[in-house]
Amino acid sequence: MKKRILLPVLCLLALCSCEDILEVQDISNESVVLLAPAENTVVTDSVVNFVWNEIPDVDIDAYRVQIATPSFESAAQIVLDSTLTLDSTFIGTRVSQKLSNRAYQWRVKAINSAFETAFTVNDFTVDVPSN
Repeated sequence: MKKRILLPVLCLLALCSCEDILEVQDISNESVVLLAPAENTVVTDSVVNFVWNEIPDVDIDAYRVQIATPSFESAAQIVLDSTLTLDSTFIGTRVSQKLSNRAYQWRVKAINSAFETAFTVNDFTVDVPSN
């Protein structure tokens, strides 16, 4: 009985190469589109919702999201540096962060098991009116 089952399985495996089984999409030429806050936006709420588009028709394992003030080139502070793994606990393309009044940059890149995109970067300012 074992030989009857084993032979068809071995034949099926012989038809598929390891490359076919382990092929990972090269996403290095893809770009994450940042939706909000958009470039040079002034946000008037201290809780900022960061939203980006997923890369369509591509398997993504995670997104790396970073926020710096005032910019990444001259960062006084990295406010957020998080890798959001896409699984049953995180399914989506958004994150929220409470921020103080000042200038910021935020950026996102997509990651799979073998490749990653470049960061896409937007500048924005938080200016919550005082009461």
